[in-house]
Amino acid sequence: MYFEFSPGGLAGKHVLDATFRAYETWSFNCNPYWVDLERTDNISEGTRWPGPKSLDQMGDRYVSAGRGDLCSPEQPNSWVEFNDNPDESDENLASTVRAFADGKFPRLTLMLRAKDETEPRAWKRFDSNAELKVWYVHTPGVPTSVGAIPGTGTRGACKTSASDPLTVTVDTPTVQASVQTKVEQHEGDEEGSLQAEFVMQRSSTDTTSGTWAQVWSDYKPSSGWVPDGTLESATTDKRADGGLYRFHARTQSHWNYNGKSGDLFSPYSSWCYLRIDSTAPKQPSITSAGPYQACLTDVCPAFGGPGVAGTFTFSPNAADKDVKAYRWRFMTSNASATKTVNAATTNAPVTRTDIKPPLSGLQTLSVEASDLKLDKSGNVRWGPPAFFYMKVDLAQDASGRWHFGELKPGSGTMIAADTATVGPRHNATLVGEAGTGGSTRARRGAGDYSLRLNDDTSNTAEQTGHAATASPAVNTQSSFTVSAWVYLTDASENRMVLSEPGTNSSAFALYYSSTYKKWVFNRTDKDTASPVFIRSFADATNPPLKVWTHLTGVFAANKDSTTSDDTIQLFVNGQPQGDPVVLADTAASYTPWAATGGLQFGRSVKAGTGGEYYFGLLDEAAVWQDARQAELIQQEFRLEADGVPATELVAHWDATISPPSGSQVLESPADPDNPASTSFPYSRGGLSLHSGASLAGEDATALVMNGTTGYASATGPVIDETGSFTVSARVRLNKALLESKPVGYRGLVAAQATPAGKESSWSLWIEKLDGAYLWNFGRTAVDSTGKVTATAVAPAEMPVEDQQFDTWVDVTGVFDAADTFAAASDGSQHFGVAKLFIGPFVQAGEQVAGLVVPQQGSGALSAGSGQAAGTTGNYLPGDLAELRVWTGAMTPSQVIDQIAQPST
Repeated sequence: MYFEFSPGGLAGKHVLDATFRAYETWSFNCNPYWVDLERTDNISEGTRWPGPKSLDQMGDRYVSAGRGDLCSPEQPNSWVEFNDNPDESDENLASTVRAFADGKFPRLTLMLRAKDETEPRAWKRFDSNAELKVWYVHTPGVPTSVGAIPGTGTRGACKTSASDPLTVTVDTPTVQASVQTKVEQHEGDEEGSLQAEFVMQRSSTDTTSGTWAQVWSDYKPSSGWVPDGTLESATTDKRADGGLYRFHARTQSHWNYNGKSGDLFSPYSSWCYLRIDSTAPKQPSITSAGPYQACLTDVCPAFGGPGVAGTFTFSPNAADKDVKAYRWRFMTSNASATKTVNAATTNAPVTRTDIKPPLSGLQTLSVEASDLKLDKSGNVRWGPPAFFYMKVDLAQDASGRWHFGELKPGSGTMIAADTATVGPRHNATLVGEAGTGGSTRARRGAGDYSLRLNDDTSNTAEQTGHAATASPAVNTQSSFTVSAWVYLTDASENRMVLSEPGTNSSAFALYYSSTYKKWVFNRTDKDTASPVFIRSFADATNPPLKVWTHLTGVFAANKDSTTSDDTIQLFVNGQPQGDPVVLADTAASYTPWAATGGLQFGRSVKAGTGGEYYFGLLDEAAVWQDARQAELIQQEFRLEADGVPATELVAHWDATISPPSGSQVLESPADPDNPASTSFPYSRGGLSLHSGASLAGEDATALVMNGTTGYASATGPVIDETGSFTVSARVRLNKALLESKPVGYRGLVAAQATPAGKESSWSLWIEKLDGAYLWNFGRTAVDSTGKVTATAVAPAEMPVEDQQFDTWVDVTGVFDAADTFAAASDGSQHFGVAKLFIGPFVQAGEQVAGLVVPQQGSGALSAGSGQAAGTTGNYLPGDLAELRVWTGAMTPSQVIDQIAQPST
């Protein structure tokens, strides 16, 4: 008899003890016989007799119950409890449940069986109402809000770059951290007994080239414990003036149980760097002349809006005499948003009228002063930041938005509703029944629909499908922004995404250019038959086909009084492509003219004639009557609903439904929104098996690989890797095969090759260390020759434990292209962050796994092999059940809901 448990509320708890209880209702006779409780592989619809293999002994009991008064003394129905016996080393229930709660494997399957199944008198019956009773303490999580108070005040700040440390003007700095449990507690739940531990190191040379040695540590609170979310502060002892320091923090969780006590520790947070400099400029003052106002304790009204300029004056601190420059940024912006201005004269205030908040809501303007002297590392020193807290009003809503959610295939719907709320509505009419319609392949995932254009018909005459509004949806004479998600299937000709025509030409066009082999956003200088095209190009050529990509075009009429500084700029997946293009610099004849025709989805119109028809899918199109800030474009790229980004499953290979001894791992057969469907919507094709790989299994089919030659592959890529994506594999490691590999060996679970084929653009792998094994998810960027130019690796927090071998484990990699930050070592701008999940838990590292430059893979997508660290092969000693890829970066809650806790 099998009982299966999902992690549920147990996830994130440290298990101290566990008891399994089953209700015995019948036994063959009155004599007791041994009953075993064993952990087995998981059960599923594909499980076949004789059932999943046994993995480990949990316990045994010598009992008889359920015969009532047929026995003397009476043997009524009874609960039979299994709990570890300290005198029997083979009973491992508590340690197994602990590993299960830690996310080391996705489901816990327990089997009750007679110890001797050849003995009929040992047969028993149990009810299906078994219980797993657990005693636990909260597992500590990595602290949040880690930072140092730079001078006076109560707010901490963290600089993650050693070359641009936080300046602290006191020699006894105060550091802060908010203690956390690994999983957020529900309201009313006990929230743990926690402490914050701080550790500080100093550079041996007080420069970035020195070695680091610990100089101070402390715990807070000094005695006792605090609950989840408590902000703790600690003041260091006297530190050397001019010294370069770094510090981090971790959470400690305390427990008492059954007469014993102990402590657990989270991983450390990322390093925060600071330099103590008592002579550096102090915090400047910040005043506003409108429209923004400083928040008061109980009053914080909203003013302005994202992109609405405010007037601020920065003035030197009264203690300073030689301030020569200021720099400022909004704390919600990435590092590249920092701007610097020199004072006209030493120690003079500076007034700026062009400071634009990037986002709505509570925003913090940070300002630092400098005397332009160099610190010990040879960098310009900046004083500690002053902060101006304000509330920014909501951004202007889209003036047109088309979700295409009503275009259910087969419905006959030929109108796409404009669901925006600003201004008049502009519904789009679909034109050309053969070349247009709806598709279940849609950016918001199962249950959503997109606009399908022209690639479902081979009749050239019918490949003119498009959609259009009856009148202009955006005034092209004023600032505007247009965007859409695109899934391009043919790049043999120009493919128009959005355009808006006048009498002779289009005022703007967002499209793929077959000439330049790039995405392009353009404007024309005038509405003439032979206009001058002014283009903003994508950085990369040859974008991949059959992947979801987000495109945005921005036209900014920067000043009402002149058109000389009007600009256009293309954004791809939320990232700006090059610098804004000044239109007048390209065409002296440029004037911002107004389109008179309706917004075109999937074609251009020139002198009344349509052309450049789009092939593929369009989704989530929108227009705004303003020039969107970069941060707002990234928000649109994230495509959030209820606070989490939408994800779309774009590839799914499932060995468990593949025929044993077959030649391919098949795609998942059904569209979740259309149960009658017999094929995966994206039709990627199966993973083809290579020598040394087979579809086999003791109870359910798996892709079994020998660790020396076996793997499976398909043609990739399946996602636009310059955007956000999630990849997850259910994998089973073969410990015996792994132990035969040398230290440093990498077994790749899944990987996408780079264009040069010498590395993997992304990969999930297991690495053999000296005496241990570690999961990793990483990204690699290469140049045109295949030489590595950048890497980003997110390792697991802890090595693989015994319970993770020879059983199924969910390993998930998430790449978030909207998570930008400054590099910790050189201050350069990273455009995205890689994260690793083992089961439901994100793996915290001391360094952020950021990739400096975008990289797009091509060619083979492999399961069980690939390129890594300049070597080929890297065969996986183990088995694969499923491989799935999504467009969009999953949050921890989405990983739990969609991957780590599937229904059973």
